[in-house]
Amino acid sequence: MKKMTRQEKYRYIEQALPEELELLKEKVSKSSWRQSYHIQPPTGLLNDPNGFSYYNGAYHLFYQWFPFGAEHGMKYWFHTTSKDLANWEEVGIGIKPGDVYDSHGAYSGSAVVKDHRLHLMYTGNARDASWVRHTSQCMAVMDENGSIVKIDKPVIPEIPPGYTDHFRDPKVWEVNGEYFCVIGAQRNNKTGCTVLYQSKDLIHWNFKGEVVTDLDEFGYMWECPDYFEMDGKGILLFSPQGLEPEKERYQNIYQSGYLLGKPLDMETLSFKHQPFQELDKGFDFYAQQTTKTPDGRRILVGWMGLPDLEYPTDKEGWAHCLTLPRQISIKDDKVIQRPVPELALLRKEEKNVNIKIDNETKQLEELHGKAYELFCEIKDLKAERVGIEFRANNSEKTVLSYDSVNNEIILDRSLSGQPLEKKNGYIRRCSFKAEELKIHMFVDVSSVEIFINDGEEVFTSRIFPSEDSEAIRFFSQNGSATFRALKWDY
Repeated sequence: MKKMTRQEKYRYIEQALPEELELLKEKVSKSSWRQSYHIQPPTGLLNDPNGFSYYNGAYHLFYQWFPFGAEHGMKYWFHTTSKDLANWEEVGIGIKPGDVYDSHGAYSGSAVVKDHRLHLMYTGNARDASWVRHTSQCMAVMDENGSIVKIDKPVIPEIPPGYTDHFRDPKVWEVNGEYFCVIGAQRNNKTGCTVLYQSKDLIHWNFKGEVVTDLDEFGYMWECPDYFEMDGKGILLFSPQGLEPEKERYQNIYQSGYLLGKPLDMETLSFKHQPFQELDKGFDFYAQQTTKTPDGRRILVGWMGLPDLEYPTDKEGWAHCLTLPRQISIKDDKVIQRPVPELALLRKEEKNVNIKIDNETKQLEELHGKAYELFCEIKDLKAERVGIEFRANNSEKTVLSYDSVNNEIILDRSLSGQPLEKKNGYIRRCSFKAEELKIHMFVDVSSVEIFINDGEEVFTSRIFPSEDSEAIRFFSQNGSATFRALKWDY
């Protein structure tokens, strides 16, 4: 696929050629991999979720959007909204770039409610004549009618000494009438970190300093930080770039994970924490962001994709989607992710089976599909390996299996359909020991999200099977197991 020039990538939507976007929409509409129930772009590229919030009786979720194709270029904020976290509606462009401070993109950020208005804090990206990047932190304000107006100058115009221009993705929150934000940063020595600012009015910000962790040399950039407290603990989410693979860990091109520890000391900025843990063991998960619901739950959404990788839909004029909303909690010093219960609103026809499988693979005609929710309990596990094949036909299948000899969960997409780049990978695995398994899967036309044993582990992945790959099969190897499955069409 021909790469865009700089001039093509950094155009405003008003600079589209006659009928360009209409032709692109027509091209995208013909894609066989368009999702059924995930948030996806109307055209072009979607990446980081932004501004996730509850305001004026609805959830608001924006995302980074480049309308002209599947490459990264001029970024807008695209706005979606939902009353229930399950059914989402497109609103349209939320923040347009084009001012001096965001002339080359309205980059990632977050939202907080103040004075009955939703304040959207984001990174403005600008380039000078020599193509040198200049970043600043900017603010836009949405009123109860949905009208969004940008404040005419950055609220954090400068990068503090000691950091490069990789300084972005503000995540803002309020505590007792004061406002705080963490920003992802790169030190001058090319190592990643996060910094903290404080404000009384969201307009005037004081640089508090760098959050002090035990990870002084942990990748070259920390993107999309998010800090919150839960059950008396502090949690810092971020996406570090530049980690080398370590056995089953850090297998993706870039990672996403968290530090769990004591609440952040707002005076010393000391954060006493446990080792970094990955949020997701699959292939395609990045740039997560959380919000709090009116009833106090913490909900997370991620980008179901990664930067700097090609995907089969690229040639069809679009790329990527967002994950389903996940409710998070803490159990045994680990962040647990479960699909939000509101997703049950999407369920249609229900089917259920109970079957014992003994050293064989069984395909059940009543279970098949391209877009569905599947809940499967595997008990009486006396086999060396058990699992599920899905989105399968005679030559294609995606396989989730449990190896009881080596105590591993394995996701294999080597035969999932249209191949991805080799550096995307084909196998993901994680150590896991269990006598019984609960597998909760959300399969869409070109993706799968898998929650193991009530969210102890999660695998998020894009897959690109043929349209006729609809079979679901259960298997056991060298032994037997009992499968109880519930399936709902979506």
